[in-house]
Amino acid sequence: MQIEPYNGNQLNTLINLSLRAWTPVFDLLQKSLYPHVYQAFYPESWQVSQQKAVEDVCSDEDTNVWVAVDNGSIVGFVAAKLHPEDSMGEIYMVAVEPDFQRQGIGKALIEYALNWMKNAGMSIAMVETAGDEGHAPARNTYEKAGFELFPVARYFKKL
Repeated sequence: MQIEPYNGNQLNTLINLSLRAWTPVFDLLQKSLYPHVYQAFYPESWQVSQQKAVEDVCSDEDTNVWVAVDNGSIVGFVAAKLHPEDSMGEIYMVAVEPDFQRQGIGKALIEYALNWMKNAGMSIAMVETAGDEGHAPARNTYEKAGFELFPVARYFKKL
């Protein structure tokens, strides 16, 4: 497996990979949120929102995207950006093809992005995920990579 820069011809592959990778995550997320909150975040469907999120991150000139390639096929990707005003790098998005999960690819992508941040002069890195059961594997991966939880509470009220 090797990690290389993303190119625009890979967009549909990354969209489809992310939809496959995050289907079980969003299934569990929907069960853990009040319906009106879930609907507010994903008014059409999570798939439509996710496709747009991947399109946006891949076209954002301030975001770097790298793909993990195994035997000529993309098996994962990571998107990261720098916030020089805070001397902070942010891992914005990570996805690994379901058949390749739990094989160290996510860890390798995260380490690659962290090294890029460090070489760019950043002193801290951040990644954000949800606290529901569906995101537990992501939290585990981030904690194994040395990230520490920042306690935050976010509340919603239907109007």
